[in-house]
Amino acid sequence: MHYFALLLGPEPTDEPDVAAQAEIMAAYQNFHAAAGSSIRAGDALVSSAGAARISGGPSAPTVTDGPFAEAAEVAGGYYVFEADNLDAALELAQQIPACASGGVEVWPIVEWNQPESPLEGDNWLALLLEPADDAVAPGTPEWDACTVAHEEFGAVAGDRIKGGAALHPPATATTVRVRDGAVTLTDGPYVEGAEVASGFYLLHTSDRDEAVKIASMIPASTVELRQLAGVSKL
Repeated sequence: MHYFALLLGPEPTDEPDVAAQAEIMAAYQNFHAAAGSSIRAGDALVSSAGAARISGGPSAPTVTDGPFAEAAEVAGGYYVFEADNLDAALELAQQIPACASGGVEVWPIVEWNQPESPLEGDNWLALLLEPADDAVAPGTPEWDACTVAHEEFGAVAGDRIKGGAALHPPATATTVRVRDGAVTLTDGPYVEGAEVASGFYLLHTSDRDEAVKIASMIPASTVELRQLAGVSKL
């Protein structure tokens, strides 16, 4: 099975400390060395200063530029794991360095569409958000209608879509945090606002303007568009 791990934490507001950055990079290198056989995709995200939130849906999109200072924790990266079950995925997630200062949301994936080759160039994570009460489950008529809408989007976006997945409803998610070596597992996603993740796309575009244009066509209540840092070649 595949699982989506969304890394959350406070967004740095000061100039990065070189020694601290080197320590963080070393921690992630150690994590990759230990968990590499289970990682199917992943990358850090560029600061939310360059992000965009697109609300209103494809019929009337409204674009709000980042940063999103109102959030105590923002997405800083993501992984896609392949694991035998949820317990195995949570075991992987608690080893992610982000758990020590923030948290990691772990979501079961309905179907993982993996990029055919490592992502290079200008790539973006388009995180699909919906009101928690509007979440739909696979196999329902509402899910089938959403699937048709996403197939229509895929026909328009074409090869700009490099990968992505739909997520199971928020009741299946787990938030992982580690403090002083103690692991805390909380049922459901970390919810600060009124919206929760329902899926994501990996987009390849010529620039930010094109990324916003493509993301505005996605059939979702809200899309948070974040540029991939390109530190991973997965």
